Amino acid sequence: VQLQASGGGLAQVGGSLTLACAASTGTFFSDNTVGWFRQAPGKEREFVGRFRRDGRGTRYADSVRGRFTISRDTAKNTAYLHMNSLKFEDTAVYYCAISPRYPNEEIADYDYWGQGTLVTVSS
Repeated sequence: VQLQASGGGLAQVGGSLTLACAASTGTFFSDNTVGWFRQAPGKEREFVGRFRRDGRGTRYADSVRGRFTISRDTAKNTAYLHMNSLKFEDTAVYYCAISPRYPNEEIADYDYWGQGTLVTVSS
């Protein structure tokens, strides 16, 4: 199983950016809950949000709720993290991860991880 995160880059405060997480052939987001996490410099990796494998719900960290949205395109076998109203504190390496179960915030509950993509928010 391989996950490829992409779409990171430089964004301005108040701007938007969309990250993508593509899964390798044979791995389907319809069979997996996808989670997004981030790790800022000098900080621990933290939960951003997740999209349930059954498509019945999403959950977000308080710090991003109302600004970030997770979606998936099963035809493209890709999940997305849409980030709006970006803040300086959103600067981090963002990771996608999957689990065949119904995890929430716990990092250990996710089985496979992408390599991460860097998002830098500046003025």
